[in-house]
Amino acid sequence: MRLTVFGANGPSGRLVVQQALALGHTVRAVTRQPEAFPALGPELEVTGADVFDADAVDRAVAGSDAVISSLGVPYSRQPIEVYSTGTGHVVAAMQRRGIRRLLCVSSTTTFPANDPQAGWINRVGVSLVSKTIGRTTYQDMRRMETLVRGSGLDWTIVRPSGLFTGKTVTAYQTAENALSGRFTARADLAACLLSEVQDSRWVGKVMVVITTQNTPSFTEWFRGEILKQP
Repeated sequence: MRLTVFGANGPSGRLVVQQALALGHTVRAVTRQPEAFPALGPELEVTGADVFDADAVDRAVAGSDAVISSLGVPYSRQPIEVYSTGTGHVVAAMQRRGIRRLLCVSSTTTFPANDPQAGWINRVGVSLVSKTIGRTTYQDMRRMETLVRGSGLDWTIVRPSGLFTGKTVTAYQTAENALSGRFTARADLAACLLSEVQDSRWVGKVMVVITTQNTPSFTEWFRGEILKQP
């Protein structure tokens, strides 16, 4: 397939691109900094575009069979619009060009479900992040999800939980809307997105993906992913 990947230069996006190429797909990696993207093979086209630029987004999706959006920005207390505005431009471009399949990465924290198996530290910690440093992030993700649901495209919203960097793809679990578990390896998220890109089972649905093997504790995750400490 000819895939266009937005957010391609992020930690999850790079894995999507790498795995897609390994599976034999042709990939257009869209990033604001194309010069920073590694040359991974002849089937890769790196395109410079800002998702706030509707015309650039339109050019980026041209000729694609499917689009994967793994847009992401650091937490900020300032208003965030990259998820809703950027995805809005992606959706509009796909509608104009007749491209149907869209996979869009969100987060389980956007619409959290009660997990009876999660420890109190996990529950309190996730709640604290979502209401403080992550508040504007998840507000914009909710706007993005609403936009995608109303797009009329063949969409699937994929919600990982606390993302972390794992070494390999594992036997991850998926379910509709909610699933017990607090963490998702980025390699598993990438594998999940690519496994569903040609599958119609999850069209028009929200899919949760969870890693169950070799996961960090909440303290390890918070230190590595939020505080960026080794």
